[in-house]
Amino acid sequence: MSKKKFYVVWNGRKKGVFTSWKVCKAQIDGFEGAQYKSFADLNEAETASTKNYDDYKGKNTKKPTLSSAEKSSYGSPNLESISVDAACAGNPGKMEYRGVLTHNKQQIFIKGPFKKGTNNIGEFLALVHGIALLKSKNQHNLPIYSDSKIAMSWVKKKQCRTNMVFDASNKDLLELIKRAENWLKENTYKNPILKWETKAWGEIPADFGRK
Repeated sequence: MSKKKFYVVWNGRKKGVFTSWKVCKAQIDGFEGAQYKSFADLNEAETASTKNYDDYKGKNTKKPTLSSAEKSSYGSPNLESISVDAACAGNPGKMEYRGVLTHNKQQIFIKGPFKKGTNNIGEFLALVHGIALLKSKNQHNLPIYSDSKIAMSWVKKKQCRTNMVFDASNKDLLELIKRAENWLKENTYKNPILKWETKAWGEIPADFGRK
């Protein structure tokens, strides 16, 4: 027996969340530029319908959400920390990043938008910015959360391993990346960089709310 699916239509004859493929198909069949996606969870589908299609394009949304037991296995995030995230309109596109206090989402820094950036670049820069900021404030043991494994690996390797082609229009972004890489090579830090477990805890507090 197949599991129940929920369908979000962002661009079609009618927009919204539909509980059957037949009804969803009627909204998008032959509709130019139709945008739609199936979800395994109703709450996730309803949340997605209030956000942008581009942030869900290419992502696996068909996997059921975690059970209570599965969620509990992740424990709880350390609220005495900061969280960082990035947002990008397009790939490449206008990118910005920021950091917040995890416990109350108070913004402590924000940069951008930068032209012709990517989400991964933004996540990397946000982490380095956060690390440098905490070091300047002598907060050496405060953890930093990121929901990007790629950015965390780039920081560990002290290199932004992007395939982005830079030109005059995003020269400032390239310079910022080089500064971040140099900072990592010239400095040490003790702050734990932790993975934000979105499936168990929801969106990271620094999320821009555009997904």
